[in-house]
Amino acid sequence: MRHHFKSGLTLSAAILAVLSPSAQAQAPVSDPQGSGPIVAALDWLQGSLLGNVATTAAVIAVAAVGFMMLTGRLNWRYGITVVVGCFILFGATSIVAGIRAAAGG
Repeated sequence: MRHHFKSGLTLSAAILAVLSPSAQAQAPVSDPQGSGPIVAALDWLQGSLLGNVATTAAVIAVAAVGFMMLTGRLNWRYGITVVVGCFILFGATSIVAGIRAAAGG
């Protein structure tokens, strides 16, 4: 079943309508006791995924995909998906911050 939205505003309003009641019902929660090592491990993982190695890999991936698209060996749709994926990966922090601000958290 496929849903078609007329505009991005309608999609955004639908997402916020679904997320807002559940986000308002939850009180801000701090890290539980003993979660320090887990938080540290996740911080390390985030640093690795968004650090110099990830940036270099993304640049190589976009360059390779761009070259393949220009030479006609790769479908444009797949190439654009790779580029959008890189934007989502590196913009994840801003995306989550925007969602939390819209939810009032």
